[in-house]
Amino acid sequence: MGNRASEEHGLQAVRVWDLPTRVFHWSLVACVIGSVVSVKIGGNAMQWHLRFGYAVFSLLAFRFLWGFAGGRWSRFASFLYSPRTLWRYLRGLSHRSEHLEVGHSPLGSLSVFALLLFLAAQVGTGLFADDEIATTGPLIRFVSGAASLGLTSYHKHVGQWVLLALVALHVAAIVTYRLRQRRDLVGPMISGDKQLAAGVPASDDSHATRALAVVLLTACAAVVAWLVTLGG
Repeated sequence: MGNRASEEHGLQAVRVWDLPTRVFHWSLVACVIGSVVSVKIGGNAMQWHLRFGYAVFSLLAFRFLWGFAGGRWSRFASFLYSPRTLWRYLRGLSHRSEHLEVGHSPLGSLSVFALLLFLAAQVGTGLFADDEIATTGPLIRFVSGAASLGLTSYHKHVGQWVLLALVALHVAAIVTYRLRQRRDLVGPMISGDKQLAAGVPASDDSHATRALAVVLLTACAAVVAWLVTLGG
């Protein structure tokens, strides 16, 4: 029924999110939830907190590379907008030919970059953190006690609350789009497709690009595994 309605309005299914991007997205969600839950439990679960942190590190490294090698709408070039474009978008003056609503919109891109940036900061500080109980970051020996104290403070307080606020804002935006504009942002991140006008370019999601993603993710995980062993 939905497909017939889309055809009548001149819409067609267009692959926007390639499989590697979707796997990254939901894996990151799972790892962040696991990280938060494990740190709240504490005790022996802190070892899982570290493991989830390493997984997030690997995923972020992969996403950085995929921002250059991934499908069209996953590349940074497709959602790294100029201030002028953002201003026009906010004023409702953007052109349909710009396809600003296909992937990440100018406003949504700010949320995405903020999440990636603060997740990277959270992972980075965690590598040198010390909970002063039984768990320390794997690279703590490379910084002074004072530096570790400062990084730990950021990791446990500022970084944590900023990330929780960004996640809440992200979820609120998804719900708002759904209720006010009748736009489903979750479904396409599961199926990969959006119902769009003819002529909108699709992302490459071939077996070759998926194989490349596996190679890149494996390489990122290997580098992270090597880095965490440097602490001895």
